[in-house]
Amino acid sequence: MSRIRRRPRPSRPSARMAALATTAVLAAALSACGGGGGSSSGDGKTDLKAGKKTEISVNLTGEQAKPGEPVKVTLADGTLQSVTVTDAKGGTLVGKVSADGRTWTSERSAAPGTTYAVEAKDAKGGTARATFATAAAGKVNKVSMVPGKDTTVGVGQPVSIVFDNPVKNRAEVEKHLKVTTSDNTEGSWGWMQDYSGKDRVDWRPKDYWKSGTKVTLEADLNGVDSGTSGGWFVKDYKTNFTIGKNQVAKADLATHRLKLYRDGQLVKDIPMSAGTPGGDKASWRGKTVLMAKEGTINMNSETVGLGSSYNKMVDYSMRLTWSGMYVHAAPWNHDYFGSANKSSGCIGMSDADAKFVYGEAQVGDPFEITGDDAKGTQALNNGYGEWNLSYDAWKAKSALTGAAGTTGN
Repeated sequence: MSRIRRRPRPSRPSARMAALATTAVLAAALSACGGGGGSSSGDGKTDLKAGKKTEISVNLTGEQAKPGEPVKVTLADGTLQSVTVTDAKGGTLVGKVSADGRTWTSERSAAPGTTYAVEAKDAKGGTARATFATAAAGKVNKVSMVPGKDTTVGVGQPVSIVFDNPVKNRAEVEKHLKVTTSDNTEGSWGWMQDYSGKDRVDWRPKDYWKSGTKVTLEADLNGVDSGTSGGWFVKDYKTNFTIGKNQVAKADLATHRLKLYRDGQLVKDIPMSAGTPGGDKASWRGKTVLMAKEGTINMNSETVGLGSSYNKMVDYSMRLTWSGMYVHAAPWNHDYFGSANKSSGCIGMSDADAKFVYGEAQVGDPFEITGDDAKGTQALNNGYGEWNLSYDAWKAKSALTGAAGTTGN
């Protein structure tokens, strides 16, 4: 009678062992890469020198780690040689190893909704790996930036960033904004509420830009928290531009003349008529900046609160403020050019003169408007009014170096 031997079934791993397997990536064991590794011991730790295992630990773990914190990698024993932290898109968090060689900390914080892979190498050639993912942002903040990329602008153009959502952590956000210039131009950030009601921060040089200066703005905001009601930034932004002709337009409300200067030399002296003094139709005075060249547009006084004074197509329109002050052709007002201010708030001139200015003007050119026939000085946020502040007053609006604080306007 033959006997049949039954082989015992392999036992299933216990729940505890399965749990250990899933967390192994967060406390990865170092092992020699390329020759001569030590043998593993039962406790999962190594000492490369003695052939025993050791561990790294990462401050952020799991699939819902808190974003907005630097990544910190710590080696239990030995000295770290390097640490690489990459996301799924190939982006890398740069960091530094501590003086004792035991800890590496990223310079930037982990961004929300991102999976990261950590690779640590020690001085003896051992390697350990770990992964973690951050929780997704419940609310995302975005920005719009001026000037646009690869543009050329005038000497008065500030860098301007408008945020979709409120920014309470202004100092933290400002830390991640960097303006680099080809000639080390001095300047400062300043916070305000935009004409639209949104939070805004501008960077203005101490004095007008020098012609030919190249400027780069890097807004490394990915992983930065805006604060209460603002949400997280989930990407970085970058733009660059060049300063064009050194050109300034000076409009005198008293003499009714607009003079265009280039490199300090008078290019053209133009008779004009500005806003009717004594009421809402008066022009603004102050140092403003040409915001846009809009060409032929429909102008309706009702859209700026002036009733039904006019509704017409206007040529060679150049915007100076959000509230509707322009420089443009106004042939219907020719009787007053050079003699009286009789417009509904804009600076008007003949078709030929407006065509000339339109052709020569650059977005970002300063328009310096002087005279008593004005309804006041242009507000800071009504276009670009920062040149009406002294440089010290402007710097006081920085959340880092001034008195603006983290929430002030």
